Amino acid sequence: MTKRQPQNQTPAFCNYDNSTYQEDFWGDGKRAYEDAAEAMALARLLPKSGKLMLEIGAGAGRNTLRYEGYERIVVLDYALTQVQQARQRLGASPRFIYVAADVYRLPFVNELFDGATMIRVVHHLSQLDPAFAEIQRVMQTYSTLILEYANKRNLKAILRWLTGKQKWNPFSREMVEFATLNFDNHPGTVEAVLRKNAFAVEKALSVSSLRVSGLKSNPANLNWMMKLESILQYLGAGVKLSPSVFLRCRSIETKTKSRFDQFFICPNCRSYSLTHLLNKEVCQSCGYEYPIVDGVYDFRVIPADQNRAA
Repeated sequence: MTKRQPQNQTPAFCNYDNSTYQEDFWGDGKRAYEDAAEAMALARLLPKSGKLMLEIGAGAGRNTLRYEGYERIVVLDYALTQVQQARQRLGASPRFIYVAADVYRLPFVNELFDGATMIRVVHHLSQLDPAFAEIQRVMQTYSTLILEYANKRNLKAILRWLTGKQKWNPFSREMVEFATLNFDNHPGTVEAVLRKNAFAVEKALSVSSLRVSGLKSNPANLNWMMKLESILQYLGAGVKLSPSVFLRCRSIETKTKSRFDQFFICPNCRSYSLTHLLNKEVCQSCGYEYPIVDGVYDFRVIPADQNRAA
């Protein structure tokens, strides 16, 4: 079979494939404070145990081992090279399933997962509604979604706007694209889209409130910063003025039991008719072929006119 063109396009998003993102952004302890703050938030929000976790936007697996309560984890990112780095870091273990795929076209059967995380992904999505709808599709009823988003209504943005150093209004509900395919979102907008897609917000944390270059660049500050961070995550949860907000959400959509005899579907045509060959999955309905590259299932549906940017 030949690989046919995709049946429809998906909204634009940022793609870190073949980039040096991990080293440029996280290397040499550049963001030790942010990493520690996020680890603290996850520990406070994650369920104690679970069967199958979907980690959306896993990158090179920075957070994967923090989901210690889950028996199995799908390590998913659109960037194939990032997932390959995750496999190199975490190893070829039955606990981890490595997948390159699009959040708007998840290659999984309905109601498969009892847990999911999406950390540092929302700010790279040009549209939230179709992404949250697709995540809801693959979640079981009462399953947990841990979501992080870049907060448009953060204290720094408010001060810059009030002093005339910033044109866009941090209190308006529309998302703002502050760099190409990098978006800040208003808390009210994010929570409204979650409600629309049958996710109930159970708990919020204000994260990385001390994200100030002069403070975080000095490793000697990390200890006292994390002590203060521990307090601010709870203290600021109501007003949400931090640059990053974490939410624990619950799927409240009533669903029937999924077809658990199958794991993957074709993300192009949604067919269950996938055939596993030696080094690829082939859809018998639309003819799309998905290679398995270095232990990574590559379920990306590549548009004829690629509209994604690194």
